[in-house]
Amino acid sequence: MTKAEVISQIADKTGIDKADVQTTVEAFFSVVKASMAEGENIYVRGFGSFVNKKRAKKIARNISQNTAIVIDEHFVPSFKPSKAFVEKIKNSDKVSLVVSDN
Repeated sequence: MTKAEVISQIADKTGIDKADVQTTVEAFFSVVKASMAEGENIYVRGFGSFVNKKRAKKIARNISQNTAIVIDEHFVPSFKPSKAFVEKIKNSDKVSLVVSDN
C-alpha cells in the first residue's frame, strides 16, 4: 500500500477532503522525523513506538580492499509495534505464513 492509497482510504472513511488528509499525513511524518532527529521517541498508544536505537562502535571489513573500517556508534530509527497491533496481525485471516520445504 502506498501513501496515496492510505490517504484515499482515510478520506473515504472520514469524509474529509483528500487534500486535507494529505496535509495532515505529511505533517505527521514531518513531526515524527523532526522529533526523532532531536532524539525524542514517539509513543502512540495502541499502535506502537518510534524509537532511536543505539548501535555500538564496531570494526567492519572492506573485503574488496582487505582493510578494516571503524564504524562509530550511531543511532538508527526503529518502530516497535504495540501488543494490540501485534495481536491484530497474528489473528488476521488475510495474513498467512508461507512455508517452504527446503
